Amino acid sequence: MAVDYIVIVVYLAGMLAMGWWGMRRAKSKSEFLVAGRRLGPAMYSGTMAAIVLGGASTIGGVGLGYQYGFSGAWMVVTIGLGLLALSVFFSARIARLKVYTVSEMLDLRYGGKAGVISGVVMWAYTLMLAVTSTIAYATIFDVLFDVNRTLAIILGGSIVVAYSTLGGMWSITLTDMVQFVVKTIGVLLLLLPIAVVKAGGFSEMKAQLPTEYFDPLGVGGETIFTYVLIYTFGMLIGQDIWQRVFTAGSDRTAKWGGTIAGTYCLVYAVAGAVIGTAAKVLYPNLASPDDAFATIVKDELPMGVRGLVLAAALAAVMSTSSGALIACATVANNDIWSRLRGALRKPQDGEHDEVKGNRAFILAMGVAVVVIAIALNDVVEALTVAYNLLVGGLLVPILGGLLWKRGTAHGALAAVAVGGLTVVGLMAGYGVLANEPIYYGLLASLAVYVAVSLATRPTDEAILAAWRERLAGRSPESPSEPPVPAHQ
Repeated sequence: MAVDYIVIVVYLAGMLAMGWWGMRRAKSKSEFLVAGRRLGPAMYSGTMAAIVLGGASTIGGVGLGYQYGFSGAWMVVTIGLGLLALSVFFSARIARLKVYTVSEMLDLRYGGKAGVISGVVMWAYTLMLAVTSTIAYATIFDVLFDVNRTLAIILGGSIVVAYSTLGGMWSITLTDMVQFVVKTIGVLLLLLPIAVVKAGGFSEMKAQLPTEYFDPLGVGGETIFTYVLIYTFGMLIGQDIWQRVFTAGSDRTAKWGGTIAGTYCLVYAVAGAVIGTAAKVLYPNLASPDDAFATIVKDELPMGVRGLVLAAALAAVMSTSSGALIACATVANNDIWSRLRGALRKPQDGEHDEVKGNRAFILAMGVAVVVIAIALNDVVEALTVAYNLLVGGLLVPILGGLLWKRGTAHGALAAVAVGGLTVVGLMAGYGVLANEPIYYGLLASLAVYVAVSLATRPTDEAILAAWRERLAGRSPESPSEPPVPAHQ
């Protein structure tokens, strides 16, 4: 294992070095939070693929393959489909808005009345996403160094918090590019073929396993539909994803770079399912499907290769964790704290101070994430709550604002409140992991949004005119408040 340890230590040291380098570039709010909005296609594609393919997609994707066979790919497939839909239909317009958060977009579209409540929902989602990613360090570091859970979380979390705090989005972008390369080599080019060969090839896998393991719909139609609602739609509206869209240097980069990343996700999904299926042949009686990844890596890979593949798993977790962390801190600072203290940032405020403020929030949120991760043993249910609130409460007002001119601020607020409360109430009745809460929560949110919007005064034309200017990319980035309606 000595060679494996060296590979991992060099990788972790490289992450910290890139954090230090990123700190030297992040001299303004734009540089710190969205990498100056100037990433090119190659870097944009790699970083977008890195953030959406985290520990759940890697360790969890292999676990689903172990449990269901090839149809275990559907969870990651729906993530890829969501990224493709976002990139093709919405990313260019989102990038042209020149905002920093989803809530700022809602303020621009509806007139500055939806920011705090939507910010709280988005903050809860990004916080729990960061926590679940941080907990995943425990599994990986246990395999690597045989350390206890708390120490593993502190070690992994501290590295991510350090490079994210130092350089913000520039550090995260650079580390994500390395993580993308490591994941591609480790999972697609090494683990996938080795796992298939060790299992005896596809013919032996078919001979050893039930036929349903090779049924593309074996996981169940209802499960696939729920994946689409949660993950595909979640990709369309998550702050962690939008913040990466904001880094694109052009409309073309946002559209085609994201399309390449989404296609990569589909390939990654199939690879994870095949690796899990091979693991089922090799280890038919594992205690938990999520043990499949670590077991096949530990037992079947040669020294050195094992270290690289474990670094790939670590890369997957770190990319999602760092992306969720900066998204959580950005929302907490820009959408919640600045509003609650009653003073949005003024143009004359020094950019250096804004960088220091956002850096402080990343550090504070990072410490909170590590503490929560240590306190919780299993946050799958908590993450499900966050995803249900995100999709049930925010999907309709966000997409409605982008697609329907008649949507109003009152309709948006009603949709967030009713959708969110419906989801929470039904989770209490049906159970957190049930499908019904998200089904009925979305329907309630849509019905209320349409009904209230039609029953209230249309959005002021001055607000819509300013919104159209931003969508067209003709209005410069500005921290000023949304335009005041003409009749006020």
